[in-house]
Amino acid sequence: MKMDGGLVEHRREIIGHVNGKVIKKRKVRRRSSSSSITPSKSLQRLYSFCKQVFKGPGIVPASQDVQNLCHILDSLRPEDFGLSKDLQFFKPGGSVKRNPRVTYTTVYKCRQFSLVIFFLPASAVIPLHNHPEMTVFNKLLLGEMHIKAYDWADPLDVECSNQPSSKRLARLKANSVFTAPCNTSVLYPTSGGNIHEFTAITPCAVLDILGPPYSKEDGRDCSYYKEILSTSPDEEFEELKDDEHSYGWLEEIEMPENSKMDGIEYLGPRIIETAAS
Repeated sequence: MKMDGGLVEHRREIIGHVNGKVIKKRKVRRRSSSSSITPSKSLQRLYSFCKQVFKGPGIVPASQDVQNLCHILDSLRPEDFGLSKDLQFFKPGGSVKRNPRVTYTTVYKCRQFSLVIFFLPASAVIPLHNHPEMTVFNKLLLGEMHIKAYDWADPLDVECSNQPSSKRLARLKANSVFTAPCNTSVLYPTSGGNIHEFTAITPCAVLDILGPPYSKEDGRDCSYYKEILSTSPDEEFEELKDDEHSYGWLEEIEMPENSKMDGIEYLGPRIIETAAS
């Protein structure tokens, strides 16, 4: 896939998946571009505020900091990352493939947080996965995407005598289509839709701010899940609801094949790192 406008060009350089593990590396071809060396004021502001907001593992940002960061993200434009809806990737039919594969690029990463952009061709899926002990800000930059999200539910929230073993009850938090530009979504360690799935309706670009980033060494590895609709071919679970919420059964699974991604080097406007305060 070729991303025009000086952002990226690659030949399946890095094969990875949603938790950032790298499986295979190949050479990356660079292209000279003014956008790759010219700082973006909006992006620099985002970086500076993230340094203030994210204090490291185990610390959830304060409510006012969350609101302020959402305000900054809501004002961001695709052009702040060297993207445009006029790029071939985002044009109708520009990314249609038999087995659409997600691409990601890391804008910035440190121990406290990371900025990652995911590129989803039409019909591509980032399967149902979690963000353990992490606060995550999702900003849809371009395209139209369906998002389904769950939080774990207390079993006492819904009366159910036939709870299946090895399955866990989850409360549905989102099941909607989002079209850019739209407001930023915030996922907390135990609320807000921490377990979620992306399905691209059109080619999409979505920015994730992960605070802190995934780290297997620190116990923040990614887990994947599937929705359980029945325990046998002849039995289906009843739809579970209360006065305010819907629920579903989730089961942890091995990493799905469609969770693998192509990683590419970020060549958009750069962040200028500043000394720690």
